[in-house]
Amino acid sequence: MSPEQRDTTDPRELNLRKVALGSPAGLLAFGFGSGLSPVAPGTMGTLVAIPFVFALKGLGETGFWIALVLLFLLGVQLCGRVSQKLGVHDHGGIVWDEMVGYWLAVAFVPLQWEWLLVGFLLFRFFDIVKPWPIRQLDKKVSGGFGIMIDDVVAALFAVILMGVFQYLW
Repeated sequence: MSPEQRDTTDPRELNLRKVALGSPAGLLAFGFGSGLSPVAPGTMGTLVAIPFVFALKGLGETGFWIALVLLFLLGVQLCGRVSQKLGVHDHGGIVWDEMVGYWLAVAFVPLQWEWLLVGFLLFRFFDIVKPWPIRQLDKKVSGGFGIMIDDVVAALFAVILMGVFQYLW
C-alpha cells in the first residue's frame, strides 16, 4: 500500500488545525494549541492558563482587573470569529474562555500552589457540570459573548466557594 493510500486524514481535522494554528486569533482561541488535545481540551487550556496568573497578578490589583476585562473583551471577539470560521458554536477546542475563567477564579486568592490547585479544580468542576444558570447561559447565549459568559459564571461560583474556604480557614 502506498503512502498516498494510507493517508486518511479527515478534511475537517485539517481545517480545524488550519483555523487553530493559522492565525493569531486561532492560536489564542485554541490556547496556543492546547485546545487541539484529543482528551479534555478545556482542562488542557486551563492548565496552559496557570503560568499566566503570575504575570497577571504581577500587574498589581488595578492592572490585573484592567487586563482581565481587556482579555475578556478580546475573547468575545476572537472566540466569536474563530467559531464562525469553524462553523460550530463553542467548539470544544476553543479554550480562551477557560483561560479567562481560570484567571477570574483565582483573582482573590494568594499565589500559592494550594489555592491555584483549588481554583483549578473548582473552576473545572463548575465548567464541566454546568449547574443553573451556567447551563442555560451556555445554551441560550450565542456568539463570542455566549462562549465567554458561561465560563465567567463558572469562575464566579468557584470564587464564592473559595471565599467560604478562606473564611473558614
